[in-house]
Amino acid sequence: MKNIPLLNQLIAQFERLPGIGAKSAQKMAYFVLSGDKSRCEEFAKVLLAAKEGIHYCEKCHGLTDREVCDICADKTRDAATICVVEQPGDIEAVEKMKEYHGQYHVLHGLISPLSGVGPDELTVRSLLERVANEDIKEIIMATNPSVEGQTTALYIAKLLKPFGVRVTALALGIPVGGSLEYTDAATLSSSIENRKEL
Repeated sequence: MKNIPLLNQLIAQFERLPGIGAKSAQKMAYFVLSGDKSRCEEFAKVLLAAKEGIHYCEKCHGLTDREVCDICADKTRDAATICVVEQPGDIEAVEKMKEYHGQYHVLHGLISPLSGVGPDELTVRSLLERVANEDIKEIIMATNPSVEGQTTALYIAKLLKPFGVRVTALALGIPVGGSLEYTDAATLSSSIENRKEL
């Protein structure tokens, strides 16, 4: 809308959100403007409160509104196992399985020299401190199966070698219900490489 600069600014702000394109941003802007003022005020209030009240857990670097998150504070969880993930949202994905009962560590990104992200921009040092100071038996590298994810996992595994801790990675391969015919070569290769005994 050329003649409504505020509307254009609102749309532009929504477009900055991940996964939101121009049309979705426009829909969101119109939705916000179609409601009454109290709904906008409530939205803004919650947004600001979340930004001020939610921060990173001192231990795992996941999201929390306390010093230490609920998972790190839970004494019933396996304190000898740490699942290393890229972003705080990845914790939710693993927790949905209801299979994993250990601790977490959030890297807040992956090593990507082309994007100017090195190990110092991540929480690698904090992970090493945890392994040095706690009785950790296993580190599960649950980074995404991208070049950056695998590079990061291998780099961290190399740093952990002197600690004598077991470092494992998620198995990669064909998804449940998938078909060999439609599986790409890289995934199929990974499936064969990560095969297990029956």
